[in-house]
Amino acid sequence: MTADVELVGHPAHSVARGGEGLDLRGRRVLVTGAASGIGQATARILARLGADLVLTDVAPLAETQKQIEALGLRSTPIQGDLTDDEFLKDLVERARPFSFAHCAAVFSRDTWRPELSARARFDLLMQVNVRAPMILASACIESMAERGGGFIVLVGSAAGRNGGGIGGGTPIDYAASKGAVHTLVRSLSRRGVGRNVLVNGVAPGPVETPLARGLDFPPESLPLGRIGQPEELAWPIAFLCSPAASFISGAVLDVNGGAFVG
Repeated sequence: MTADVELVGHPAHSVARGGEGLDLRGRRVLVTGAASGIGQATARILARLGADLVLTDVAPLAETQKQIEALGLRSTPIQGDLTDDEFLKDLVERARPFSFAHCAAVFSRDTWRPELSARARFDLLMQVNVRAPMILASACIESMAERGGGFIVLVGSAAGRNGGGIGGGTPIDYAASKGAVHTLVRSLSRRGVGRNVLVNGVAPGPVETPLARGLDFPPESLPLGRIGQPEELAWPIAFLCSPAASFISGAVLDVNGGAFVG
């Protein structure tokens, strides 16, 4: 930081006056779901802000690493399964993050994991979309509080707001899981804010990611006439991971091009 920047508030998430609030140099940020989509875009934006990245996904992370290296930076990949409790515990202990962005999610369809029963697919969806962020964020609150504070961002969905998304095509279990994520944001905020850990969320509308492939979003149903790009979610997530968000906690930011207002 430059010498003329004035810092106020707790040192872990001080307000930077002088345009440095988004500076994440020297800060470690954990990003889940980093192999593609919103998670991959979030990793790129955080890297541009100088963050020291720890990336995780059940899928290979080589492409995301390559994109970050193209920016002249390095990252630490930790490939693993978010349904594995031992992996979740180890992940937070290894990362010890200043900020945590949970972007991982699964989206159930009849063609998703066809070897599983409908009940097993539902249980898996809830494990990844709800239980994993609950466990990881709870552990991050403890870890961050010991070091003075930090930031947590959970990715919800407009479907968690309105129950079905644009055109009503979103599966009911996915909508329910994202409504649960929004509740997690509020509950975790109450647990963390007094310990200088600020917990927030973002609620995307339709975004061009692998998760949304095969879904139909008629342009006339979208106020901007198009779906979002991953980077348009990544910037708000990065903001909420930074000292620029030093007085925000318990909020779920709607990032959906005006598709949901409420």
